[in-house]
Amino acid sequence: MKHEKTYHSTKIETENEPITIEGPISSDQLSVYKFHEGLKAFRPPQRQFEALLDIADFEEGRILIARTQDTIIGYVTFLYPDPLERWSELKMEDLLELGAIEVASPFRNYKIGSTLLKVAMMDDYMENYIILTTEYYWHWDLKETGLSVWDYRYVMEKMMGAGGLKPYPTDDPEINSHPANCLLVYIGKNVPEESIEKFDKLRFLGKYQQRWL
Repeated sequence: MKHEKTYHSTKIETENEPITIEGPISSDQLSVYKFHEGLKAFRPPQRQFEALLDIADFEEGRILIARTQDTIIGYVTFLYPDPLERWSELKMEDLLELGAIEVASPFRNYKIGSTLLKVAMMDDYMENYIILTTEYYWHWDLKETGLSVWDYRYVMEKMMGAGGLKPYPTDDPEINSHPANCLLVYIGKNVPEESIEKFDKLRFLGKYQQRWL
């Protein structure tokens, strides 16, 4: 599968300076910017920045960023699911995972997360993919935001909805281990029925594995 990527951008005006939302961008483009020290939800900032540089060079990888003049203050990643996860079981070329989305805490009042997703979906080629993200409450910044688990779940659903992702059922044990966890999915309008059927098997892999035994 050829992974075409078309750059798009927009700006969010703030009381201080405009925030640019743009991408997908290459590792060369990423490397000219600083990485905000508040981007530490998944690993220390420098290590996370190195991970973004790697993903940007993947054939299927997409990185979109939010930045002030020269500092990345938010990002979203799209790439193939981890080989150790169920979602890679059938090796689907048209299945991408929204692997991470993060905004530095001083900039969280500008709807940057939802704007990152809107810009990502401006690329018509995204209609060729099924896009999934798995949300686990233990990854959420409940302490920083002061939100309850259910309030945070509502915020995440609303933000992901800006990119067209909606809750889908699954028998994944980790997702089903807590009622606030969820699988969110977008199915592009150009995705063939065969791929949708494969994805349904992945969502209910436990049921299909029992049939295969």
